[in-house]
Amino acid sequence: MNVTKRIATAIFTAAVAFTVVGCSSSPTKESTGEYIDDAAITAKVKAAIFNEPTLKSTEINVETYKGDVQLSGFVAQPQDAQKAADVARGVKGVASVKNDIRVK
Repeated sequence: MNVTKRIATAIFTAAVAFTVVGCSSSPTKESTGEYIDDAAITAKVKAAIFNEPTLKSTEINVETYKGDVQLSGFVAQPQDAQKAADVARGVKGVASVKNDIRVK
């Protein structure tokens, strides 16, 4: 019975170790927590752009990776692209903004 407990404890410990390591981030992959944080930042940036009356939010795409926001899509005026970047920079949690918005 003592051997069975040791084997069960070893298996449990190994499973916990693999779970913790599997949830950690790497330079090319986000951890689970970072993914959830980035999803929240994306939602906040989209909401901020949507609430800006001068911008057409349906034509602006937002993606976030480790706090870095990438904007893409199309706007009518060059100042609209700059305005979208400024709005995104004003959102809490945004580390940097890459503006790939094009003027059509």
